[in-house]
Amino acid sequence: MSTLPPSSFEAPHFSDGPHGKIAYHTHQGDPHLPGLVWLGGYRSDMLGSKAEFIHHWAIANNVSFLRFDYSGHGQSEGDFKKGTISQWAKDAHHAINALTTGPQILIGSSMGGWISMLTALNDSLKQSVAGMVLIAPAPDFTQDLMWADLNQEERSKIILEGFIETPSDYSDEPTIITHDLIKDGRQCLVLDKTISLNGPVRILQGMKDVDVPWQHALKAVECFESDDVVATLVKNGDHRLSTDEDLVRLGETLKEITQKIRM
Repeated sequence: MSTLPPSSFEAPHFSDGPHGKIAYHTHQGDPHLPGLVWLGGYRSDMLGSKAEFIHHWAIANNVSFLRFDYSGHGQSEGDFKKGTISQWAKDAHHAINALTTGPQILIGSSMGGWISMLTALNDSLKQSVAGMVLIAPAPDFTQDLMWADLNQEERSKIILEGFIETPSDYSDEPTIITHDLIKDGRQCLVLDKTISLNGPVRILQGMKDVDVPWQHALKAVECFESDDVVATLVKNGDHRLSTDEDLVRLGETLKEITQKIRM
């Protein structure tokens, strides 16, 4: 059994996903404990600080863990510009079906929070979802945050030309917003749905998050049938929530929610 998570330099494993090969890293822990699945954000990959931290945490606590890259992200195959929410959700559903066994705790960061909620609504997978940890969750962001933030000129351009480019706070390369992404997102909205998950849900949200306002993130609370839904607001927290203090809080949350779920 490995004692350290794979480094950024180690080659990932690959699984034949619905949109090409899906890159992933995994750790096998105690089969009597629920596993953890990392669902990353828009344009992010599985080598970020939170995913790395969770891999260390999983090894230290003998808990199974899966992290992977959606198609068009990181080391997976595919063209990011052609990606959509439903496509990335299908990647996630494939990864969970093919690479995990038993109940799983979904850890969804930003867009990954939306993907987590879509997974819990999927009839063939919802029995596998034992709980969730949502970090700065961004359900319905293509409509409520992206499209809503565009002016009329930008909206016209995206309809006529198929995409626009906007500056990114996280990369030197611009963020590409496609018309297909916007249209598909409207078919994947979840904030008007009821999610019949009865397990624990924990939401960690920064109040200084300029990408996903905390008021938007907390809309997810009302979607869950579970009575065990707790949202934690971090007064000075940003969208990343990846400071040392943030990671300690994440570890404590993982410990609490893992202990709550008995198999």
